[in-house]
Amino acid sequence: MPGKKASVESRREDIMGAAYDVAARQGLEALTLRSVAARADVSHGTVVFHFKRKGELVTSLVDRVVYATAVLRIPDAVARITRPSERMDALLRAEMDRLSTEPRHFRLLLDYWTIGLRNAAVRRKIRTALEQYRDGFLDIARGIVGDEVAPARRRGSLGPSGPPVMVAGLAAVAVSLIHGCALQAVIDPKGFDVEQHFHAAAQMLERLANDRAAASAAQAGD
Repeated sequence: MPGKKASVESRREDIMGAAYDVAARQGLEALTLRSVAARADVSHGTVVFHFKRKGELVTSLVDRVVYATAVLRIPDAVARITRPSERMDALLRAEMDRLSTEPRHFRLLLDYWTIGLRNAAVRRKIRTALEQYRDGFLDIARGIVGDEVAPARRRGSLGPSGPPVMVAGLAAVAVSLIHGCALQAVIDPKGFDVEQHFHAAAQMLERLANDRAAASAAQAGD
């Protein structure tokens, strides 16, 4: 019996993998029990045994969609970078490349967010995943702007340059740059240049790092 149970669970996983592949390649509109059966190379009845209707299959895929698009990947080479601004720069490039190279995965996340507008469970899963993704940037952001804000900006010495840069705000901006890159890759895959997008983001981060270094030097001289 244990072997039979493992076989059933394995078959279900195979079906879900095939369903994700169909949805990512052709969109949720093309996702049917029969298209999944064909992709998984099983009978229609086998798919029906595990998923009675398309809606059940669509809902079951949300965790795979979230993992593919809203789980932060930090390569070992990036984690070893000691300077926070350089580490942020490298992580932005890695995530921009990852999500823009295969925009169909991010397109699927957008489709699921639309589903989440009327499905509270799906909406909660996506929102929680995106919050955790943003939180993954907090330590690097803290290294760039300080514990809460850049020191000189606490004292208002940067004057007209704007309000303090908060740690959470910088993390949110980093995510916006990555997701904006992925969205443009979805909308205009042929015309969008990820290198230009990354170059602009890198310049912004470098300017911020230089501002903080100048602020720290000014504070040390007081």
